[in-house]
Order: sequence, then structure tokens, then C-alpha cells
Amino acid sequence: MSSKSQKHDEDHLETASLYALQALSADEVSVFEDHLSTCAECLREIETLRPIIGSFASWPTDVLRPPSTLWKRLSQRISNESGAKPVSPAARQPSKAEWVKVADGLFCKLITVDAETGRVTMLVRLAPGADYPPHRHAGVEELHLLHGELMIDDKKLQAGDFIRAEAGSVDHRVWSETGCTCVLLTSTRDAIL
Repeated sequence: MSSKSQKHDEDHLETASLYALQALSADEVSVFEDHLSTCAECLREIETLRPIIGSFASWPTDVLRPPSTLWKRLSQRISNESGAKPVSPAARQPSKAEWVKVADGLFCKLITVDAETGRVTMLVRLAPGADYPPHRHAGVEELHLLHGELMIDDKKLQAGDFIRAEAGSVDHRVWSETGCTCVLLTSTRDAIL
């Protein structure tokens, strides 16, 4: 990597990420869009980030929002660095979705369904000792574990872990010894084996 390219990375790629997240001020957007009109590298970075950011658009804010203690610490740190007042977290809105028992020890809370693409986003809760049946993924499956531990075949996931399974792959055994809760983005066309 040339020193010029490395300098570019340091100076612009973080700003490109913030731009894609719509986290820049109006003045910063204007300056960065001027830069973007002449920078193929930053444009590629934004195009790479857009589908990732788009996949989070359907996530409920109560899943993505940090706990209030973390929010307060982050807000205070930003306030100390920027000189602005700390921002209090918005009050949580009650979720309209209800937990539905789909099998013994297995509960789901439907967040979104895209009938056109056959994609679903949901919260899934497994009780301690619960299993999910073996299944073949009809499309890409993405799972973010929020709480507890989850075993998928020989992989052990802990809170905060993310796993992606490609279309056509098979999960032979999915279970939780401790119980767990996860965000699951998957196909409505998965096949139970």
C-alpha cells in the first residue's frame, strides 16, 4: 500500500462510513460530497456499506439501542469531547409484536416479513435445553446472539456473536443449554429436514 493510499484511508474511509450511516452534519455532508465526486475509492466504500446498512433498517430500535448505562457513558464521553450537552436516550416504545410459542421451548417475535423476497426478521428465544430442528437454508441466514449461549452444530456462540450461513447450507443441530435470545434474518422458505 502506498503512503498516499494509506493517508487516504486514514483521512477519508472513516468519513465514508459515517456518510453511509447518515451520521455527518449538513456541513460535513457538503464537504464530503465534493470529495466523493472525485474519489472512486470512497465511492466504492460507500457502495460496499449500503447493503449492510440497509439490512439493519428493518431492525427494531429496542434491539439496537444500547442499555441505558452504556448510553449514558457514551453520551457523557461525546459531550466531554464535543462540548455539547449529553443526550438522554429516548423513551422506549412498547413493541407491538408478541412472543409466539412455535414449539416446546421455542418462541418467536416477528419483526418484519418481506413476502416478495421471502425474507423474515424476528427475535427468537430458546428456553434452556431447547432444540431447533435440523434445516436447510433456502437463502442467506444471519443470526446475532443477544443473550445466552447457542450451539449450531460444533460452533458455540455467546452473546454478541454473529454468524452467517449461505443458501443451501444445513444446520444439523441447533440448541441452547443455557437458553438464549437472538435476532434472526432468514428465508421463509427454509426446509425442515
